[in-house]
Amino acid sequence: MIRPGRGAYGYERALARAGLGPVAGADEAGRGACAGPLVAAAVILHPQRPIGGLDDSKALTPQARERLYDEILRRAVAVAWAAVEADECDRLGMHQADLQGLRRAVGRLETAPNYVLTDGFPVDGLGVPGLAMWKGDKVAACVSAASIIAKVTRDRIMQEHDATFPEYGFRVHKGYCTSMHQSALEEHGPSPIHRWCFDNVVRAARSDRVGRL
Repeated sequence: MIRPGRGAYGYERALARAGLGPVAGADEAGRGACAGPLVAAAVILHPQRPIGGLDDSKALTPQARERLYDEILRRAVAVAWAAVEADECDRLGMHQADLQGLRRAVGRLETAPNYVLTDGFPVDGLGVPGLAMWKGDKVAACVSAASIIAKVTRDRIMQEHDATFPEYGFRVHKGYCTSMHQSALEEHGPSPIHRWCFDNVVRAARSDRVGRL
């Protein structure tokens, strides 16, 4: 039984006592962006090497995320990530792309988990039992760690894309649908890394074509 107040490691410890360890946490970054990849990550934390300060990646400063990213890589049992590129997001749809990314990340862990905690919704096809947790990246340390790995990895990818497509400002908004991004999208039209499954991208492409006539 998992009792309230046991801290962010309570779920992993309870599952380990039940013989279900090692426990992996899995989460993604970039589902709501209209450009760039969706990045999923999976992490198995070491029960004897706890990491302080873990939280939902969105609640952390960029500096804190970078520091925790390095600490997770040093102290975790296993870390893996997977990218689902924009064209595959278009082909699959965002929910299926999310599921596919999480499956790939868990499957790439060098240490196979016996149980997986995911943030928000269940993920089938993992090969082991799992539990979907509401706000899992706030309450389970391994899911928080996965959210940080996914976020930092994706941010770095988008910074690389910024060097190729500087007119869109990817370094600033990371491909999310901000007013700055939308203005650039309407001025320049979609880039090769934009997701056509997003209505604003389709509208911008139509507007760009009309403007060129």
